[in-house]
Amino acid sequence: MSERLAAELPASLSASLPVSLPDSMPVSIRAQVSLADPDSCTFVVSRPVHPGGPFFFGNKQRAAGSPLGERLFALLGVANVLIAENVLTVGKAPSAAWSGLKASIGTAIRTQLLSGVPAILEVLLYSGATGRSDAELHAVVQELLDKQVNKSIANHGGKISIVEILHGKLFIVMSGGCQGCASSQVTLRQGFEVMLKRVAPEIEEIVDTTHHAAGKQPFFPRQEVPL
Repeated sequence: MSERLAAELPASLSASLPVSLPDSMPVSIRAQVSLADPDSCTFVVSRPVHPGGPFFFGNKQRAAGSPLGERLFALLGVANVLIAENVLTVGKAPSAAWSGLKASIGTAIRTQLLSGVPAILEVLLYSGATGRSDAELHAVVQELLDKQVNKSIANHGGKISIVEILHGKLFIVMSGGCQGCASSQVTLRQGFEVMLKRVAPEIEEIVDTTHHAAGKQPFFPRQEVPL
């Protein structure tokens, strides 16, 4: 299979496409759209893209100094990029469709690897450009809550609020239908946490400070089973 043909084929959810590189190491890419966040897709590459990280780029300006980041943001619909070792997590604009974008992202990744140029240049590695203060992270997480998370769980009468961000930990409190809800941890860990890792990988842990036993109107009440 020629390199040109391989680059043009779509990177499907489970297919791997071999490409011959100058060093004879084959490259395959697997793409998987997140079930928890349909605007997020993970691309697993069979060889290191950037041996280090993670590096998160929330917009095109932050990607300056990353040739791969710049390639990806040149694609219409790409909203953010997380690069870590051989895994890339790409977020798209809600109006964009993965049907054509996945193939374009796969082509961009392969082109970058074939070029021999590092995905992230040293000037960015040592500049600390992706480091953000707790105040900056607070603003990013609040935007995620306002625009996506709380809009969704408001249908269940629930809400997640920030208590504090400190030393890589996000302290939150759940209220309304989420307080005492039997599905609150599913919402927190499989929904919010997945999206949080995409926009704020610096946050290492979410600490739920909610007093769930005091919840008066949980969306799914916890059932007490008599012994």
